[in-house]
Amino acid sequence: MKNLLLSSILLLALSFTSCRDTKKSESVGDAIENAADAAGDAVENAADAAGDAVDSAVDAASDAADKAGDAVDSAVDAASDAADNAGDAVDGAVNAAGDAVDNIKAKAGDAVDAAGDAVDNVKAKAGDAADNATDAVKKEADKLKTGI
Repeated sequence: MKNLLLSSILLLALSFTSCRDTKKSESVGDAIENAADAAGDAVENAADAAGDAVDSAVDAASDAADKAGDAVDSAVDAASDAADNAGDAVDGAVNAAGDAVDNIKAKAGDAVDAAGDAVDNVKAKAGDAADNATDAVKKEADKLKTGI
């Protein structure tokens, strides 16, 4: 690009010079030199602007990466907290279920004991009733034997 610009300026300068005009050739040389300096300054300014744009883009990308990293860290922390809370909830549910099972076992044991006591009472009462019936039958048999 720089070569094309300088070549164009050189051709333009040569078109203004002629064999008869030597004084103008010195001013044309100055014009070419001035044009070359201006072109060099323009290229340098463009390079500086491009460098500044690249620096700005790098800074913006770095800031975006930092913000993304912070967002990821926050998401990881939130997920960790949620997992901890879920674990606590599961532990609580397991403990409550264990307590419920223990209570059911205790009540079932109490019910079995009560049923056993009831069976024992029924057996005792049945035994008493059988004894009383036996005694009554013996009395009646004795009455029949003696005739009284």
